[in-house]
Amino acid sequence: MVEPPAQRPLTRADFHYALPPELIAQEPPAVRGASRLLALEGTTGRLRDLRFADLATLLGPGDLLVRNDTRVLPARLHGRKETGGAVEILIERVTGERRVVVQLRASKGARVGQRILLPAEAIATVVGQGTGFVELELDRAVLAYLEAHGEVPLPPYIARAADAHDRERYQTVYARAPGAVAAPTAGLHFDAALLASLEARGIGVADVTLHVGAGTFQPLRSDDLDAHRMHAERLIVPPRTVEAVAAVRARGARVVAVGTTVVRALETAAAGGALAPFEGETRLFLRPGARFLVVDALVTNFHLPESTLLMLVCAFAGREAVLAAYAHAVEKRYRFFSYGDAMFVTPAAGARQAT
Repeated sequence: MVEPPAQRPLTRADFHYALPPELIAQEPPAVRGASRLLALEGTTGRLRDLRFADLATLLGPGDLLVRNDTRVLPARLHGRKETGGAVEILIERVTGERRVVVQLRASKGARVGQRILLPAEAIATVVGQGTGFVELELDRAVLAYLEAHGEVPLPPYIARAADAHDRERYQTVYARAPGAVAAPTAGLHFDAALLASLEARGIGVADVTLHVGAGTFQPLRSDDLDAHRMHAERLIVPPRTVEAVAAVRARGARVVAVGTTVVRALETAAAGGALAPFEGETRLFLRPGARFLVVDALVTNFHLPESTLLMLVCAFAGREAVLAAYAHAVEKRYRFFSYGDAMFVTPAAGARQAT
């Protein structure tokens, strides 16, 4: 007999769900924001099938949308070794004007001192190695080179090559700070017209920056959640956002996170018991049992089975309610993952900690 989750520690398998492959969105909707929106009330499990344009009906005057203004780098490069072997490079993070940490795919591993020949006669030299990652130094400025010669790093579940259209659509309309190698995908649904409409209704906006790394797609390698170590991601929560959240609290309105990256940023910055300006790295792993100090509601896409992002949503709205919502989404043929549809989620009883 399988022990129910309530009587044993949760494992990776407790966050599995069946997803027909044809529901994985391979293209964005024809018009930004033309997606569906599944609203989940965490305290009751109530579901409502809406359109993303209905988001305004779920928000109230005085609420604050907090967005991630990171900008996705064209972070995929193709090169070759001096011996002729093909090399594929996926930037994980930019660490200096000419230095990057990368995932490197080649027939044989790289060694320190090895040179990789890149388009436009650029040269990258291996200067360091770590678990699963390699550090490279280019012979020119990284950011300008990527803009000229890099490819959009579409997620591994999108079974096609990136094209020119993805340069615009795999980027939020408010992207500002270059550094991510994966999009904060909840933000892809917003266009300028919707943001203007929300502002006209008295809904505020504030930004954080969390540079999403390629590690966001890494699966858990252990059934034991305690054994999982999150990849590090760089983030900034500026003083003006802390002030905006304080003003929301003073007027009794809600902080609505646009995406799990915003949740991780805000909750990291509140780890001392109250939200404070923060600049640094986070490895925060939010899973059932966590209590949320800042976020009152969440706009998010649908996430991979057994992923840390799904676990975060389950921590916020309750595992059983979230998995029931996912089953409903499958039945109703919602589109999943980065270019797919969205959810609006409110917390389960006990998930929010009074501050």
